[in-house]
Amino acid sequence: MPRLPRAHLFEFNDRDWVPESLRDTIIETLSRSLDWGGFLRPLAPIIDGFLSESGTHDVLDLCAGAGGPAVILSHEAERLGLHPPRFLITDLFPRIPMWTRAKQERPDSIDFIGEPVDATSIPASLSEGRARIIVNAFHHFRPALAGAILRDAVVNRAPVFISESFERDPRGALPLIPIGIPSLLATPLLSPRDRLAKAVWTWLTPIGLAAGTWDALVSTLRVYSERDLRELIAPFGEGYEWTYGTYDYPFGGRGCYFHGLPSSEDRT
Repeated sequence: MPRLPRAHLFEFNDRDWVPESLRDTIIETLSRSLDWGGFLRPLAPIIDGFLSESGTHDVLDLCAGAGGPAVILSHEAERLGLHPPRFLITDLFPRIPMWTRAKQERPDSIDFIGEPVDATSIPASLSEGRARIIVNAFHHFRPALAGAILRDAVVNRAPVFISESFERDPRGALPLIPIGIPSLLATPLLSPRDRLAKAVWTWLTPIGLAAGTWDALVSTLRVYSERDLRELIAPFGEGYEWTYGTYDYPFGGRGCYFHGLPSSEDRT
């Protein structure tokens, strides 16, 4: 399939005018799908290797959304006998109830900052001694903002790791179907709040399915390619070692990752 240009179309879970219960339905369904499908399992050892090379397993989880990836990756690292990362969850729009639940579930591995944290301007108190990770969220940012996030990591000499659950190809959404539909239907039963509203979106109308499908397809068109990422860091990325790679997961899925480490002579 010819490489598609990046298209920054809208996603329902980005829009303030979308009811919060519908946005949560989409986000919770995705997080549950990642967990039930084992889609992040192959990413856990890759992150472990990155953190080992960076010299820290303390992680500043940026743009964390509902916090699902941190819970999943913490569990997978433990299950695989790896060094569990210590996640500090942050976002410009904190989701305190969901993060509190994540911390209660994984108290030794997860904590959070309850105030807004701007990923383009991380305070030294949060940055020092931590690697920065963005999982399944980098595609939400336009190039100027995406570049600013990476630039702040480089300016602060922080290791930085970003990953997405697909490359830029609409077919990348297909592996979500076998797990995504059961996950969507289970949302009203398993959600911590707004269950009646979520039942309306998922059981009584096709709105949840339609919005979730649209967001999944649009996400695949928003993902940055390796070329895009290297162009983003070209103006400021010297003195770092940058790596791009892919990983495979069930149902024919393929994710991608891109990370930067200060050059070996600069690491402590």
